[in-house]
Amino acid sequence: MSSIDEAKQFISLNIAVLTVSDTRSLADDKSGTTLAERLTAAGHRLAAREITTDDVEAIRSIVRRWIADPGIDVIITTGGTGFTGRDVTPEAIEPLFEKRMDGFSIAFHMLSHAKIGTSTIQSRATAGVAGATYIFCLPGSPGACRDGWDGILAPQLDYRTRPCNFVEIMPRLDEHLRRPKAKGASV
Repeated sequence: MSSIDEAKQFISLNIAVLTVSDTRSLADDKSGTTLAERLTAAGHRLAAREITTDDVEAIRSIVRRWIADPGIDVIITTGGTGFTGRDVTPEAIEPLFEKRMDGFSIAFHMLSHAKIGTSTIQSRATAGVAGATYIFCLPGSPGACRDGWDGILAPQLDYRTRPCNFVEIMPRLDEHLRRPKAKGASV
């Protein structure tokens, strides 16, 4: 079981929230608001917040921009993870992943199953890493966002969480981009 190491200092991250919906505006975006409120209450910064329609290219455009932004450490999307024809968030974002985080989906479904039973199978929650940026795709309900944040993301985005967390490996996420030195090269 994880625990908080109080001897370590909390590290605030810059987190962007993207709501994927054909029907929401900032005024009635309960899921995006749930995430924004929870992440700021935890001590992180809301780096950006947008709403886009259920369109693969529109979603990708925003996520690519945020991946390229050095001021954004984490992207959380809400919405578009179901099975209807308009639900395209995984199709838009998964091709951007350099590494897929299969454990996130498993952990989300375990947590969700405890609350909503077998209805959890109607979600295609997913996560991965792209350009040294963590990306988490949650369902569009405020309850799913609350559960995903409280049960998985809040502890994993807290540097003090033991035995391990995502923050402590952030400096190494882009190791594969560094070129090895040629033999005999000086520093």
